[in-house]
This record gives sequence, structure tokens and C-alpha cells, in this order.
Amino acid sequence: MRKLNGIFKFLFSLLMVVTIFACEFPGGNPFDDEDWGDNIENNDSIPSLDDILPNDSILGGDDILPNDSILGGDDILPNDSIPGGDDILPNDSIVSPGNFHNGYEWVDLGLSVKWATCNVGAKKPEEFGGYYAWGDTQVKNKYSWETYKYATLGDDEVFMTKYCTDSEYGEVDNKLVLDSFDDVVHVVWGGNWRMPTKEELTELISNCSYTWTSLNGVNGVRLIARNGNGIFLPASGEYDYVNGYFGRIWSNTLDSEETTDAFVISFSDEGIDCYSHERYCGISVRPVCD
Repeated sequence: MRKLNGIFKFLFSLLMVVTIFACEFPGGNPFDDEDWGDNIENNDSIPSLDDILPNDSILGGDDILPNDSILGGDDILPNDSIPGGDDILPNDSIVSPGNFHNGYEWVDLGLSVKWATCNVGAKKPEEFGGYYAWGDTQVKNKYSWETYKYATLGDDEVFMTKYCTDSEYGEVDNKLVLDSFDDVVHVVWGGNWRMPTKEELTELISNCSYTWTSLNGVNGVRLIARNGNGIFLPASGEYDYVNGYFGRIWSNTLDSEETTDAFVISFSDEGIDCYSHERYCGISVRPVCD
């Protein structure tokens, strides 16, 4: 009888344990491999966390910035540190961006005016751009006194109809600087852009170092200012004489002593100078702005 009571008590105790487990874990045995760990994180235990940040620990941060530490920042600016800024301004420092006025780029040479990086009609520094007679705002296919806007021809003589300082050449108006509507730079580029004065041309060549060189296969001169900035002037020659060995740039200033001429700078591998040149010739123009 005592043995039966003992067996009864053991079976009752076992029944109570099973009942408790059934109440606490209604889904079944929590340690069964079918329901634990591997089905929550594919084939991994919860502590590995590889399915949250695959193949890396949370502290590694490589899945936030792949292959780099968070502090490295190379995925923000690839291959460069943030201070270098080369991916923001390729090949330039972040503090020296291009400067533009009215859509056209200029360079500060530390002079009285800012100089454009290209000629009128050009998109790159080495391009020649358009050829213009002095005071004319249109390109032409022939440049002569016969086609010049402000000239008439007499018996083997040329008369100026505007910008005249000598009565032998026409009616004197003593205008020495082009009006804005005769300035091709102002007409084409607008804003504060204009042709340089004679004084601004001489300031340029007096305050810059001179190097005859080439840019992308085009001969020309590189003028470097004392502040380290510079411009390139291509050897554009003249409309009827382009050989790659010299170039000229118009000023907006008439030669008061030779009313048929206006001032230019002329440059070659032998040097650079400022002098007056016949107004009808087709010559390049490099703009400036105040």
C-alpha cells in the first residue's frame, strides 16, 4: 500500500511539472532547435548579430561606411580627406573656386581690373575667338579700309567718320575711348565687361612675368602676376595672318597722334609690347571687368 502511495505521489508530481511547462511555454519546448536561435537569425545565434550588420561587428561600422572607418570619411569624399576637397573642386583647392561675372570667368591678377580667362568668341583660354576691327562689333570675312565701319574712301585717302583727332582725316570729335555700343565686349558679354584701356594693357605687361609656351598644343604667352594667378593669351595673329607665332589684343583707346590707329599689345616668342595699330585690322579681344 505504501509503494502504491509513493508511485501515486511521483506520478502526481510529474503531472504538475508538465502542466507548469505547458502554461509557461504554450508554443512548446523553447530549447527545441526548430524554434530557437537559428530560425530567428539565419543559422546564427543571437549574440553574433551578423544578420544585423553582415560580416561586421556593430563597432566596426563598415556597413555604415563600407571598407572605411566612420572617422575616415572616404565614402563622403572618395579617395580624399575632407580638408583636401579634391572631389568638390577637382584639381583645385576648396578656397579657390572660379569667379564669374554675367556668366564669364575672370581672374584676379592683383591689378586695377579683373581679366577674363578667354577671348571674346572663345570657350577655352587657348581658343582664338572672334576677330574684330576696332570699334566694330561684328566679325567679317574681309578686313580693310573699304569694309571698316567708321571710314570712307576718297581719292587715295581715308577719312574717319568717328573717333577723329585730326582734321586732315575728317571731322574732329576728339573721342579717344570707344562708346559702350562700339565696344564688342560690352555688346556681346554685357554686365560690367568691356575692352581694356591702353593703361590697363600696359599695367598687365608691366606687372606680370612673361613666358612663351603652349596650352593644349596652341602657342601663346602665359602672364603670371605677383599674387601667383595668371592668364594665357593664344597666338591668334590677325584675321589675314594666322601662323601661331604672334598674337595681338585690342585696347579701347585711340592713338590721339595717329587717328587711324588704336592701341594693342602684341606678343611673340621675342617678347611683348604695347603700340598703335591700324583700326581696320581683324584682331582678338580679351575682356576686363571692374
